[in-house]
Amino acid sequence: MPAWLLWLIAAGVFAGGEVASLDLVLLMFAGGALGGMTVALVGGPVVLQLVAFVVVSAALLAVVRPIAKRHLLERTEEQLDGVAALVGRTAVVSERVDNESGHVRMGHDEWSARTLLDGEVHEVGAEVRIVQIEGPIAYVGDI
Repeated sequence: MPAWLLWLIAAGVFAGGEVASLDLVLLMFAGGALGGMTVALVGGPVVLQLVAFVVVSAALLAVVRPIAKRHLLERTEEQLDGVAALVGRTAVVSERVDNESGHVRMGHDEWSARTLLDGEVHEVGAEVRIVQIEGPIAYVGDI
């Protein structure tokens, strides 16, 4: 079996292991294995292939991994998804809202709405702020 094919298989094994570990270390080793494969493809000796593997892996671990890890962590902290992204937005009352019933429109979506405070009422056309969402009900308050 040619050496380049062994390096390619090793890269695939490292990449597959990365899927299980999700630590971005084995992925860097997969890149190193591709470096060893490249040297093997141009006819370099086994010692040079191993040196290429070590150098490329070390470079990827030192340079690329910290950047990738920081980028992934920053996106996770900033990202809001689902209904959490709606809290704080404004909506327009489409059916009178009190603490027992009502509806608001956010963009093209119609939501059942309630107020958090007893006695608080918002009439049709009023602009309100979404303060909380529980299931299908948006709790609204004054802007």
